Amino acid sequence: MTTTPHPEAAAETTAVGESRLHIALRGDLDHENADAFVRDVAARLSARPGATDLRLSCAGLDHIDSMGLSALLMIRRHARTARVRLHLEERPAHLERLLRLTGTLDHLTGPDGTERGAGSPPAPADGP
Repeated sequence: MTTTPHPEAAAETTAVGESRLHIALRGDLDHENADAFVRDVAARLSARPGATDLRLSCAGLDHIDSMGLSALLMIRRHARTARVRLHLEERPAHLERLLRLTGTLDHLTGPDGTERGAGSPPAPADGP
């Protein structure tokens, strides 16, 4: 396991095995660091072609603005292109509210194999 601090991107990245990448968000994800965060995550995904899961732990996220939300949407796009499932874990209430208000909750946490947070209702069951 390797850990690298990323103060400019308000995150710490931990590689877990060959198939999982875990990133713990800390502090703010906003107009000051969103672009750097997206570049960093995209580079990490490119460096791990065997990855199947990208887990963003949001418990330490203090603030997110529209650029931070845009960054999450771009990260989802990068993950989908790389055929990696994005999991937004431990979403704080303010992030959950932003995702609901903007209509992006299902897009970022929806039924395409992504994990739903503790504050979310369960995903619909498949089949009868």
